[in-house]
Amino acid sequence: MATYKAPLREIGFVLNDVLNVGQLAEQLPALAEATPDTLMGLAEEAAKLIEGTIAPLNHPGDAVGARWNAGNVTLPDGFAEAYKQYSEAGWVSLCNPPEYDGQGLPFTLAKVVEEMLCSANVAFALYPGLTTGCFEAILASGDEAQKQKYLPKLSTGEWTGTMCITEPNAGSDVGAAKTKATPNGDGSYSIEGGKIFITSGEHTMADNIVHFVLARMIDSPPGVKGLSTFVVPKYLVNDDGSLGERNRLECVGIEHKMGIHASCTCQMQFNGATGWLVGKPNEGIQNMFVMMNLARIMVGFQGLGQCELATQNAIAYARDRKQGRASNGRAEIIEFPDVRRMLLTMKATTEGARVMAYETAMYVDIAHHHPDPAVREEAQDWVDLNTPLVKAFCTDAAFELGSTAIQVYGGHGFVRDHGVEQIVRDSKILCLYEGTNGIQAMDLVRRKLLMHDGRLAQRFFARVRAENQSDAPVGYLVRPLMKALEALESTTAWLRESYKQNPDAAGFGATDYLRAFSLCYLGYNWLRMAKAVSNSSDEAFKQSKLATAEFFATRMLPQVSSLCDNVKSPIEGLMKLDAANF
Repeated sequence: MATYKAPLREIGFVLNDVLNVGQLAEQLPALAEATPDTLMGLAEEAAKLIEGTIAPLNHPGDAVGARWNAGNVTLPDGFAEAYKQYSEAGWVSLCNPPEYDGQGLPFTLAKVVEEMLCSANVAFALYPGLTTGCFEAILASGDEAQKQKYLPKLSTGEWTGTMCITEPNAGSDVGAAKTKATPNGDGSYSIEGGKIFITSGEHTMADNIVHFVLARMIDSPPGVKGLSTFVVPKYLVNDDGSLGERNRLECVGIEHKMGIHASCTCQMQFNGATGWLVGKPNEGIQNMFVMMNLARIMVGFQGLGQCELATQNAIAYARDRKQGRASNGRAEIIEFPDVRRMLLTMKATTEGARVMAYETAMYVDIAHHHPDPAVREEAQDWVDLNTPLVKAFCTDAAFELGSTAIQVYGGHGFVRDHGVEQIVRDSKILCLYEGTNGIQAMDLVRRKLLMHDGRLAQRFFARVRAENQSDAPVGYLVRPLMKALEALESTTAWLRESYKQNPDAAGFGATDYLRAFSLCYLGYNWLRMAKAVSNSSDEAFKQSKLATAEFFATRMLPQVSSLCDNVKSPIEGLMKLDAANF
């Protein structure tokens, strides 16, 4: 079976040696207690629970799955007990504000723990993950009474949360939602309609489930401009905080999915359920996007976790598996060039993506807490730019590396006994929910490149050029990185202009462009990692890092130029092809 060991050495290297996580405590008064030693100590404690209690539930949970019967959902054995341990230990509340029973620690730390949790058991991770999403949505848009009523219990994990957005005919087209909200005359609303794909919509692990629901008031305009958000609890909450009667909502079924079997994906029916408006009428789409942008980062970390799981197990298997003889006479398959190529691809992708994901999390902390408005603005630019990269690249990579892990295992990877095929099944959904990766590419091309007159991408180009000015002995990385950067920069200018004249051309090349941008970002990360490790006294760690950096520079970074060429290829004939002739 696939196993998991938290990569604490790697995590510490990225946080401390590459990204200087100590700047959070030094520069952000609200996070002054979050020193590097504190953060790593907490990460080590989280790893013990995750490795010892939650990871062992991954394969049994996949085999049994969530089960539905007459409106009730039963989770696999051990999940309720593990969730109780996880929430009571405070891991759900890490970065939540102290005034709502949170610990006020960095968002960065919460994401480090989330990566480990998603490596160990991504289906389990969705229960606290959606709870955090619900918390963030109410925190951003709710009034103080709503915050006091719901946030402390969500923060501690005593209650869990959901996001109820999708309907059968309203997936990516959110504006087609038909769930309606009718005022009851007492400040509450009657919610009627059906939602699908609702993660954690029904279970008995927590005392209550708080649903954050997108619905349309009866007098609202059509489309996205007429949507509002409502808080609709499973059990009504009395004024003293105690639980009242069961609300008029039910789980009418669960989806039978390709993967994440232990995560219940529910079909929810609201039968005149009582809900309360969150935020202003008809501003629901804005409220949802506050949550969704952070949720997209969360999904990126889910992908990163699965990348790590695939990479760990492929390397371990290749070290032990003996087949024939390599040119050096050894029988372990890690000595064969093609196997080594696959493993280096996995390492280069996972380790480079970790820097991108962690850096994005640090920018979230800086954007929220830095005392200087100009610094906050710059940090938010980075968050806005990086969000589609982290979400799309890390999740595409998870699916790709899961497949690569199967290839390393050979026929043994195709059977369930070794557990790596589960990585492929669990990872595919990550490319789809919270906005498909094609939508992430369009967000990058049609929004992020155009925001603030192109300022976001220009910040990236300037930062990479500044890093390239160093005279450190990493020329094998600098030269291909500069070539990739030039190709990316010229393609960015082409896209910005092309979008004005022919939006279809920009749309056709968006996915290739996002991958090119991500690989260029990883090149920047590998340059920083190579510099950071150059003076390390840990020779084995240094050799591994520098060899992987060389592989990325020579085998992966050159892909940027060809991807950029793809982006600019003519598409007129392709778009004119009649749909009936496909």
